Amino acid sequence: MPVGTRSRAPRTRLRIALAALATLASAALTALPAPAAEADTAEVSGHLTGTLSDGATWVADVPERWNGTLLLFSHGFGPTVARNAPTDAVRTELLAEGYALAGSSYDPQGSMWALNSAERDQFATIDAVTAKIGTPRRTLAMGNSMGGLVNAQLARDGGGRIDGALGQCGLVAGGTDLDNYQLDAEYTIARLLLPEQDVRLVRFGSSADASATAALLTKAVTSAQSTPQGRARIALAAAFLNLPAWSPGKDRPAATDWAGQEEQQYDWFAQGILSFVEGGRYAVEQSVGGNNSWNRGVDYARLLAGSAHAPQVHALYQAAGLDLRADLRVLTEGAAVTADPAAVRTARQTSSAGQGLEVPLLNIHTTADNLVPVEQESRFAARVRASGDGALLRQAYVERQGHCAFTTAETVAALHALEHRVSTGHWDDVATPAALQRSATALGLDGAAYVPYRPAPLTVGRDDHPAHPTRR
Repeated sequence: MPVGTRSRAPRTRLRIALAALATLASAALTALPAPAAEADTAEVSGHLTGTLSDGATWVADVPERWNGTLLLFSHGFGPTVARNAPTDAVRTELLAEGYALAGSSYDPQGSMWALNSAERDQFATIDAVTAKIGTPRRTLAMGNSMGGLVNAQLARDGGGRIDGALGQCGLVAGGTDLDNYQLDAEYTIARLLLPEQDVRLVRFGSSADASATAALLTKAVTSAQSTPQGRARIALAAAFLNLPAWSPGKDRPAATDWAGQEEQQYDWFAQGILSFVEGGRYAVEQSVGGNNSWNRGVDYARLLAGSAHAPQVHALYQAAGLDLRADLRVLTEGAAVTADPAAVRTARQTSSAGQGLEVPLLNIHTTADNLVPVEQESRFAARVRASGDGALLRQAYVERQGHCAFTTAETVAALHALEHRVSTGHWDDVATPAALQRSATALGLDGAAYVPYRPAPLTVGRDDHPAHPTRR
């Protein structure tokens, strides 16, 4: 039994009961989990670990008073270490409510972009854990960031294995879309801010190569920020990166405060986002066996026209006395990066969620996510609707800056909403911003900021197949 679980149980049950009464009084339909009961299926409780056939490890925590629901957590990009919750605070709260938690490391022998093994290892973790604790009454998947993509794959393929899925800040547009729009931003910085240098943007031979490119591009952005012309070009690169114009610790700029928006986009660059981008690219290339991104054939004027940041870019170029059409023409005429066809095929097989659904999926996202732009949700939803499974998907948004920056209350409320859908077969209104906000607030934990929101289309400018896949 985890430390603190027994002493918290009466207080937790009282809080859940009060939350249920508050929810009924506000006419919300959110269904809280069934009261914790003695888990007659549990053979083992406490902290469990194990190893899968490919060397991946798994970890599970099972409370003594298990409510019969197993939560399978898919962790994000980073070291391949087993985790079973997005934060320690969420783990503590869910264990107090009676949930069992499990998750795997994914295969530790390969890239940190572990999409070659993650889905397989997560399903194997269910089998390994249930062999220890007994068959759950219900199994739900959770995942954040890269693990949100794994989670979407589980929702696509997991009928009969899982009953529903909750994604947080998920990289649900997939690895190739990610690398393509990031390439557009990197290429813009290199071409316009370092025109005399040959900057390696793809096919990194080592992590040191990726770090060197990140340092070079970041230095260029830092220098450019000192002039109006440089700031206009930074805004152009930020538009292609789908970078939010709202950074931590600052008030959101006004809708037409173009300079203020660029300043906060620059904040993200100054905080080292390009190091994460280039390190991630190296890991993806390791995983898929080459470069899966391309810009040959991309019309950068058309690409900018589809961006929500286009008015900002136009205004800053005009204020700087720069010819935007000339810069866009330079980008279009110089675009020559081609993909490795085998890498594109591998990424399509392993690193995409596109996408039918076999179980209900609720995705939540912050509105100003610097690493996995909220616009990815638009791309994903279009694919789910095209598959005919739109009724199984709901998406909700939290008004906050940062990647995966959710409160414990926001996470638990979303889980309760998913359980309502699984239990009743209907979403009703439980996944609406108002209902999620009421449910999260009633928990009395650490606050919530669910808001009505509709993300713009993802600025990527490509279909799923390169027009000129031949490597050059």
